Amino acid sequence: MKASAPAADRNKGPIADVLRRLLPDRGVVLEIASGTGQHAAHFAATFPDVVFRPSDPSAEARASIDAYVREVGLPNLEPPVALDVRVPGWEQPVDVVLCINMIHIAPWTAAEALFDGASRCLTPGRGRLVLYGPYRFHGAFTAPSNEAFDESLRSRDPSWGVRDVDDLDVLAKRTGFVRTETIAMPANNHVLVFDRVEITDPAR
Repeated sequence: MKASAPAADRNKGPIADVLRRLLPDRGVVLEIASGTGQHAAHFAATFPDVVFRPSDPSAEARASIDAYVREVGLPNLEPPVALDVRVPGWEQPVDVVLCINMIHIAPWTAAEALFDGASRCLTPGRGRLVLYGPYRFHGAFTAPSNEAFDESLRSRDPSWGVRDVDDLDVLAKRTGFVRTETIAMPANNHVLVFDRVEITDPAR
């Protein structure tokens, strides 16, 4: 059954505006935790030469995504994939890994698995991991609403919460990424761009 999230309707346009200069002219984008499917459908319509591969661990979410896929009928929008970043086996070559509003409503292990898996999907020097959502910077929230949101998340599950960009940079360095852009977005959100680089540590 097709679902609709008001926040996705509000932010799909601004995110697409940013993606316009971040995506390759052609290629494959793997979207992690696609949720309702609204983003995937909008992005596929906006970028007809880019293939979008939505995914979600939830069967209910995948049913909604599939409804959008069938509704729009676009050749560059693939059926949803059952994918949990913490379960190995999803690491197939793509050009961009896109993750919107996931890491704060999942355990920190999911963020670790996202970076690790993305490092196996993306080619050094070309691949790109793009995150969107609310973040802390150097321990500080960007707005009181984000702090209240963090408290709400942690009250629901102590392993959830608004993540600090400093901690994400540590994951990035460990898995062969470097943060190249930090883009302020409406409603106190940010787009974080991590480019895949060669790892020089011989222990890796």
